[in-house]
Amino acid sequence: MRKIKILALASLFSINLKAQETTLTVFDQVLFYDGYAGVVTEPVTEGIIRHRNDLFAKKLSSEDLLSIGTTLNMSVTIKAACDNYDRIGSVNLVFAPKGDSTYDVSTVQRIELGRFITPFMNKNIQPDEVPYDFTIDNIANILKDEATNELYDFWIELQVFGVPYAANTEVSGCAGRNDVFYGTLKFTTNTEMISSNDYLMPLNFQNNLNDYQAGASDALGVTKRTITLNVPANLANAKLYLITSNHGANSGGEEYNRRFHYIYFDGMMVLSYKPGETSCEPYRIYNTQGNGIYGANPKTDAQWQSFSNWCPGAKIPIREIDLGYLNAGEHTFKIDVPTAVFANNEGNFPVSLYLQGTRDNVGIDVVENRKIEIFPNPSKGKFEIIDDNISEKEIKITDFFGKEIAINKAIISNNKIEIDSKTLANGIYFISIASENNQILKKIIISH
Repeated sequence: MRKIKILALASLFSINLKAQETTLTVFDQVLFYDGYAGVVTEPVTEGIIRHRNDLFAKKLSSEDLLSIGTTLNMSVTIKAACDNYDRIGSVNLVFAPKGDSTYDVSTVQRIELGRFITPFMNKNIQPDEVPYDFTIDNIANILKDEATNELYDFWIELQVFGVPYAANTEVSGCAGRNDVFYGTLKFTTNTEMISSNDYLMPLNFQNNLNDYQAGASDALGVTKRTITLNVPANLANAKLYLITSNHGANSGGEEYNRRFHYIYFDGMMVLSYKPGETSCEPYRIYNTQGNGIYGANPKTDAQWQSFSNWCPGAKIPIREIDLGYLNAGEHTFKIDVPTAVFANNEGNFPVSLYLQGTRDNVGIDVVENRKIEIFPNPSKGKFEIIDDNISEKEIKITDFFGKEIAINKAIISNNKIEIDSKTLANGIYFISIASENNQILKKIIISH
């Protein structure tokens, strides 16, 4: 009898522990197809959208968002179908129009949550799948932020680009097939209650950096990109999240040559690094298809470090750059890889970047000894700003992501100016009012 009681208590204790954690399955073995072919018409599970053969999306429900606590782990599993080469994949967070049943991939704001490289997998040899785990606790703050939830629906994308052409002849059972990989994505979170006042600014989403295409860098011939950002509010604990990986397999090119990357913020270097891991041997087990990278025998750490920017079967690091307290206003980010070589004008560095921090004093008047009123707020149609010497003011309105919005304004008295907001879509905006002596006011306005 005593043993039975102990077992019962142990069982109850185990259940209580598990209750502290919950798992959300976003995608369960969705099947990707040839990225170069037309979009297939194979049906998908209800609630999932196939935007392209390489891109699935699903909206997080209100119940999903409610279940998220202070921690967030992202688990991706890629299972082999009929692509036996190393390919690039990612998980993305989409900020889509509120209430819509789909979205336009080319117009929405997105950030990349994690990037990975598939191994050389033969679907007939075990193991035929590879796991990738990411800790992305900072994203829990975004998903729970009230202002962001008011403006957007959150969609999760799983993206894996593959082609079956080699496997069609090299892998038994793949002749004539165009399916490439299966993908599963799960979030694991604790159940602690969380409230957030975090601000996020997408800055770069998988934009290719190279020195030979107009617009890919600051100028032809340099592997350098500068991004100017207009931060609409003071941010505490501001951080940049950066993902880069080098691609381009020509001899002497970027895929197999480690180069120093230099990161600057407001003209000061804040990070330098060379991509690549100490060794790729931990991922050998997943590379079941013969290939020219691993070979028959293990390599030393020095051999791996002499050429490998990333390992087939590994995730790409998310580099976190701590900026501390960041004042509202204009700032610059720059990535520079001065020794990069794009042999025969091929290869790219896909760069993803976003800024995150806690809003600080947004809506607090920092103009000394002066009170400025904005009325009505919220409003649809017009706002009035009441202040002395209004004609001296420079007024700017930016959207939630820091993009300046063109406005019509008119002085209607010596202490009042009218802002025409009929063209503003519903949402939250930041208004900045600067006088000639550099006194500044920043407030939130709401259009509805």
